[in-house]
Order: sequence, then C-alpha cells, then structure tokens
Amino acid sequence: MCGITACVGADSAVDGLLSGLSSLEYRGYDSAGIAVAGENEFGVVKREGELSELRRALGTDRPEGTIGIGHTRWSTHGPPSDENAHPHQDCSGRVAVVHNGIIDNYDHLRTQLEATGHRFESETDTEVVPHLIEAELAEGADPEAAFRSAVAQLSGSYAIACLIDGDETVYAARQGSPLVLGEADDQYFLASDVPAFREYTDQVVYLEDGDIVTVDTEGYEITDLAGVPLARDVDTVEWEPEAAGKAGYPHFMLKEIYEQPESLRQTIHGRVDSINSTIELEDFEDGAFTDVDHVQFVSMGTSNHAAMYAAAHLTELGIPADAYMAGEYAEAPRPTTENSLVIAVTQSGETADTLNAIRRANNAGARTLAVTNTVGSSVTRECDESLFIRAGPEIGVAASKTFTSQVIALTLLSECIAEDVNETTNPGRRAMLGELADLPGDIQQVLDETPAEEIADALFGCKSYFFLGRGSARAAALEGALKLKEISYEHAEGFAASELKHGPLALVTEETPVFGVITGEDDLKTVSNLKEVQARGAPVIVVAPASLERDLEFADYFLPIPETHSSIAGVLANIQLQLVSYHIADQLGRPIDKPRNLAKSVTVE
Repeated sequence: MCGITACVGADSAVDGLLSGLSSLEYRGYDSAGIAVAGENEFGVVKREGELSELRRALGTDRPEGTIGIGHTRWSTHGPPSDENAHPHQDCSGRVAVVHNGIIDNYDHLRTQLEATGHRFESETDTEVVPHLIEAELAEGADPEAAFRSAVAQLSGSYAIACLIDGDETVYAARQGSPLVLGEADDQYFLASDVPAFREYTDQVVYLEDGDIVTVDTEGYEITDLAGVPLARDVDTVEWEPEAAGKAGYPHFMLKEIYEQPESLRQTIHGRVDSINSTIELEDFEDGAFTDVDHVQFVSMGTSNHAAMYAAAHLTELGIPADAYMAGEYAEAPRPTTENSLVIAVTQSGETADTLNAIRRANNAGARTLAVTNTVGSSVTRECDESLFIRAGPEIGVAASKTFTSQVIALTLLSECIAEDVNETTNPGRRAMLGELADLPGDIQQVLDETPAEEIADALFGCKSYFFLGRGSARAAALEGALKLKEISYEHAEGFAASELKHGPLALVTEETPVFGVITGEDDLKTVSNLKEVQARGAPVIVVAPASLERDLEFADYFLPIPETHSSIAGVLANIQLQLVSYHIADQLGRPIDKPRNLAKSVTVE
C-alpha cells in the first residue's frame, strides 16, 4: 500500500525521488525516506510523518548523486517512527533497501541473522533484506549475486529496490506487489505506480512476479531469479501527466467526481450501439459466454459494491450470480466447475485479497475474468481474460469515477453474458442502452444542479448517518455510506432497506439522518421505511428522479437525479451521495485525498 520510487541518471536524484514520492502520496503513508548514491557519497534520510518532514530534513542534509531509491511507508510491522521508516540498512550502512509487501518468514530470518551477530534497528520485516545482502557480500558475492541470493530466501509478497554503496546500480525484484519500470531518453525509473514518473516518460514496462531487474545509466536488464533473460513489452501510457494533477480543484477527489462524464464516455466508447441495441466488448466474440452456468464476483470495498450491482443485474436477467468479499472467498472458496465464471473486480488490479481469491478459483478449474482500470496489473496476468473500465488515472484514495465506470462496464458485460447464455437479447436492452448513451450528460446535469453542499451544511454536526436502498439501490446505499465514513471519519452505515426493522431501527434518533435511494425498484417499500424513520424523528434525505419530488414531499431534503432506466439510476444517485460526502468532509477539514489509515491500493491482506 506504500510507494516505491527509484531514479537512475537524473541530474539530481533527490529532486526526482521527491517528485515521485509526492506523486505516490495518494497510496497512503505514515513516513518517508530516500537513499542516494554518488561518486563520493552514500546518504540515507528518512522521517516519520508527511513528506514535508522529509523535505525539511533534506534542507540541512541533502545527499548528492544521480541514482537513488525512495519510499513512503504504510505501517504493517512496527508503528510509525523514524527507525521504522524506509530505506533500511545493514550493520555497515553499505546497503539500503525499500520494500512493499509482507515478508512472511522474516521472524525466522531475523533470528538466524541475529544469531550470527547482525544488529537490528527497527521492528519491520523489511530490515532482514539488507542484512541478508550484507551476509552474502561478506562471503565474497558481488552485489548482483548478493541481491539475488537474498531474494531467493524470502517468502511472501514484495516489491524491493536496493542500493549498494560503491555500485551505481539499482537492483529490484517483484513478487506479488506492483512494480513498474519507466524508460526515458537518458533516465530510468522504478515505481509502484506510473504517476511517480509520468511527467518524465510515457514508456512503461509492467514487471511480473519473479522478475529481477538491474538498472544503471547504460540501461536495464530483466531476468528471472536464476539470471535467465526475460522479454517484457514496452507499453505507451495513453493519459497525459496533467491528468494526474488537480487542475485547479481543491482536492483530487472533487476533480475526479467532476471528471465522471468524460471517464464514462471513455468506458462506453466503441462498445455500445444504442440504435441497433448491440454491445461489443473487445476481446470477447459473440458466444464467448455460452457455456457459463453461473457467475461469482470477487472484490473488496468499493469494487464489491460495483460487483453487487452487477450481480443484481445478472440475476434479473436470469443468470445465477453472487458477489463475495474476496477476502472471505479466498479462505472458503465457493464450489466451482469448468462452467463457472469468476470475475475479479479491482480498480488497481493489485488488491491482495482479490488476487488470492482468483488464484483459488483458477486452481479449482474455473474460468476467470478481470475487470480493472489498470493495464499490466497483476490481476490481468492471473485471470484468463480482462475487461478494462478505461476510467483514466484516479489519485484520490476514496474511489469515485472508477466506481461509476466499474458499474457500467459490468452492466455491459452482464448483458453480453446473459445474451450468450439465454440465446436471446434482453427485451429491455434497447431502452437501457438508449438511457446509457445519455448518462454522461445526465451526470453533468447532476454536477451542475446539485444541492449537495446545502444539504451537507444542514446536516452538519449529526452523529451518525444511515443509507437505505433495495435491489441495485442497495449497492448505491452501501457505497454512499462507505464514501462518507472513509473521508469524513463520521459513523455511517448502509443497509438493505428490508433490514431496517431487524435491528438498525433501534439506532435511529433525531441526530441520525437517513438517506433513501429511489431508483424504480420496490420504491413503495423503501418509501414506507423512510416514513418509519421519520416518525422516530430522523431527518430523511431522498435521492430520486426529479419527477418524483412532489410524490416524496414528506422528505426533509431532496437530491434529484434525471429520469433514466432503473438499471442505471443508481449511478446517478451515487454521484449525489459522493458530493454530499465530499462536502461534509470538507466542512470538517478532513484530509479528503489521503484519509487516515487508508491506502489506494491494498496490496497486503
């Protein structure tokens, strides 16, 4: 969940590393540090806290050199502190290492190393790596051989970058944690994600599990652990560096909420013909899903809510479908056959729980498919097939535009699956696709006319927030609650509206606003539930088509959405709930783009 960066050949490694670390802040962190190697210097500087603390430290202790590694840490082993911050070094101070992931056998390795005289300064699992390298160097191994030998002793997940004093080369390895290589005219970069170096180059190599990389000023080489050369494609990043900037918005999240009309156009471009009621998904021919007899979605967090949306849609189309938390599925996989289709939904493509769930499904013989935003990510290599949501870069930790694009990409996929399995087109498809073509414009209307900020002002100071919905509206309600708790730190819960009387109603008070999502599915029952909480004194906020405002005049507040097909109305409702969450968090002065304890890509379980 933390961020690695490295640069080779820069005029000032420190400047390049700080730029990369700044671009990776969205991944979440609690400390930061760098190591730089020069002709006559090998310097390591690291600090607990935000990147500003590291910058302040470098103001008086700035190492000089053209090669370096950097890291933003999100604590797993040991609390945030200067000692636990990366890079970590060996006893001699000759080796510096940064690491993402978890080394499962670190306790055993540390015990062995301490028995031979190695001294440890931190509580992290990472620190065993520089000591392993130090031990190999002491036995006469050259730097590259020492690095390979150390990596061979590790068990777990990792992306590692290493510097060794006197050897102006970055050594790196990947196993279960993301690592990408950037290639410019006279510079090379390594990072956990492309934004770290996108301002310098659009040429990217997505490294794979088991890859060992050596990078110096002359170029790079990718091999396996045994040293056998490997060929990896060089891809061109299609989005411009400015896409990862704020563009004048106060927060990335608000910018990305307002980007949703365009990101959704990208999602549906070339895939939908509303006139002829056809859907064409690249890489999937007609009849590609004929043999599917049921669908299992595996995902976590926001992606799980998108999966719930898709499972509800598939079920309506007559295809058995369920959405599972990937972390639970990985521990207790559901029965599968060769006709099972297991779909991984993950924005980053690196979510550890989801990857493990897919591996279990693969081992059981199921067909697997990835729905992700990230080309070259791990999930695309683990799954048999992939569908990209094409939402563009998303920097804010709390997902916004990726949720919208996930829901629509999954809706299109569900229509294709049902058509193949049922051997007929959904009778409601023409109407749905017609409304889908208008959806970017409908989202823009919501953004232009929303009363979300005024409603957030009116609700200021409330102690808890509930969100209710039925069918696909339930997924929108759960996502609304998740957004609010993520960025505001206020208590928020989402429920199926039918669950209200079975416990949650006991928590309703005058200080518990209740949001009801109305999409055209079982609306009367949801309205009844909302009147029930209002009778207990709770403020009621309804998110519904504008035409229903008079019918819903009992509500204390109304968030209108344009008229659209019930299958996609939840997307518009979600836009309104994103905006309410944003404004409540902004009123409270929360760090909206970097909520505490959370990270953009959850690469450890």
